[in-house]
Amino acid sequence: MTDMKDCPPYLQEYIFYLRVIKNRSERTISSYYLDIRLFLRWLKANRMGTEDDIIADIPFEQVSKVTLADVYEYLNYAAVDQKNNDRSRARKISAIKGFYKALSTNRLASYHMEKSPVLNLDVPSPKKAKPVYMDLDTSRLLVEQMDVTDDFYYRDFCILMLFLNCGMRLSELVGLNINDLNFDDRTIRLLGKGNKERMIHMNEGCADALNEYLMHRPDVDGEKAVFLSKQKRRISARRVQQVVDSAIERIGMGGRGLSTHKLRHTAATLMYQYGNVDPMVLKEILGHANLSTTEIYTHLTNENIRTALDLNPMGDERAK
Repeated sequence: MTDMKDCPPYLQEYIFYLRVIKNRSERTISSYYLDIRLFLRWLKANRMGTEDDIIADIPFEQVSKVTLADVYEYLNYAAVDQKNNDRSRARKISAIKGFYKALSTNRLASYHMEKSPVLNLDVPSPKKAKPVYMDLDTSRLLVEQMDVTDDFYYRDFCILMLFLNCGMRLSELVGLNINDLNFDDRTIRLLGKGNKERMIHMNEGCADALNEYLMHRPDVDGEKAVFLSKQKRRISARRVQQVVDSAIERIGMGGRGLSTHKLRHTAATLMYQYGNVDPMVLKEILGHANLSTTEIYTHLTNENIRTALDLNPMGDERAK
């Protein structure tokens, strides 16, 4: 949970609003907090003349006096001094706009402004880079060249299979719990962005990989996580990234920008190319659709989605 010890009271109230009313995930809240904190630190140094990192003593009056010109100057600082790219600046703008929108629309209990100074501030459109992904032969090689003598082979094989078949996010894989797996219905429950749940179908390859791994998974009382670390605790996102990096290095593909997120792109591409899947169905599989929990449970039982995942050619890979 976001540490708010350094928060001034108006920022604390905004974080409470994001968590309780907007139901934002802790990851999103932490990202907003860090971006707003950096802006407040800049504001303190450049408008209050105080060079320290403490934001708790910045008065609300100072925040309410911010102008659009101030924000442009801050964004110039982010671009020139901080070397932020267009995506990073767009994220900072979104955080600042959300903060001032809450202040100017009476969303907070104790702090209000007449008008947001960034109401007319545009968010730059980041350059759309072509997604990086692996082709089918490289994807097969990735799992086939894993070290079968490694103590964590079955765990790591299963991790790669879920990425390459289901296209789940890193946070979704790390957050998987045992009770999220339903082998009778062949479904996996995922908790995606914004705490939105969705159900995906596990094809035969994923079901076999999960069953094989669970037979080798340490039995730890009270530990509900699917994937465990060497310390027999929930595996960290960093460790999963290391597993993927190691597999990529093994096939000589290191340094090419491949990552856990690129495996998600790979799964989507393979399903689209080989599964004859409608783009709208693919959007639902990847968790991009804004659907309620009920709609997710009912709509994701569609046979088209099962077919798309079953036809992913990575589904016939098996652990050695």
